[in-house]
Formats: sequence, structure tokens, C-alpha cells
Amino acid sequence: MKLIPGIAISASALTAQKLWMDLIANNIANMNTTRTEGGGPYRRQMPVFRERLKEAMEGGYRGNGVRVERIIEDATPPRMVYNPDHPDADENGFVAMPNINIVNEMIDLIAASRAYEANVTVLNTAKSMALKALEIGR
Repeated sequence: MKLIPGIAISASALTAQKLWMDLIANNIANMNTTRTEGGGPYRRQMPVFRERLKEAMEGGYRGNGVRVERIIEDATPPRMVYNPDHPDADENGFVAMPNINIVNEMIDLIAASRAYEANVTVLNTAKSMALKALEIGR
């Protein structure tokens, strides 16, 4: 019975989902940030997940968990909001606001949370199986 690889795979998924939730929290926190160090409004960040591969004995590859390959910025253009009194308003009175939609962020948060919960369940099941296996040896 191979429990440790299963635990490692779930642990890698927990790490990836936590990072996704951190990015979502960062996106929500910066919903009104109109000026960044790089210039312009804050841009929504998203993770790109990739399967971690391990070379198997037969020469092929098999899955060994998940990793965050990179973090990308959403290419959607900023929302233009009319607010001539804002310090970042252009000559026409429009302010470039971040390209963040709270509904999309909440949907992503629910998906990341459910994936996290599923992997916690897998870890608890693997732990329970290991304890039962130890009881057999008594």
C-alpha cells in the first residue's frame, strides 16, 4: 500500500489551492487600486497550474501532484469609470479601474475552497487507512 505518495500529492494540491486563495484575496484587496509601482491600475492575477510529473520505471511519466507553473496577469482591459474629481482621472474625466469582477473572484474562491476541502478529506482518509493498517499488525 503506497500511502506516502498519495499524501504528497494531496499536500502539493493544498499548497497550490492556498496560493490561489491568496491571489484571490489580493485581487479583492486591490479592487480600487488605480496606481501601482508599474504604472496604471492593478491587474487581476491568476495562477497557472501544471501537473508534476515523475519518470516511472517503465520509461513513461506519471502524475506526482500539482504545482503552480506561474502567476499571470489578466489581459482584460481596465474598467473605465467616469470620476473627474479623482486624482488619476484622464483629460476626459475617466479613471482606469482594475479589471476585477467581485462575482468572478467569489466563484473562484468557492472553487479553490472546495478543492482544498477535497484534498483535506483525502489526507484524512489516508491517515485513517494508515492507522487501520497499523492496527492489523497488532
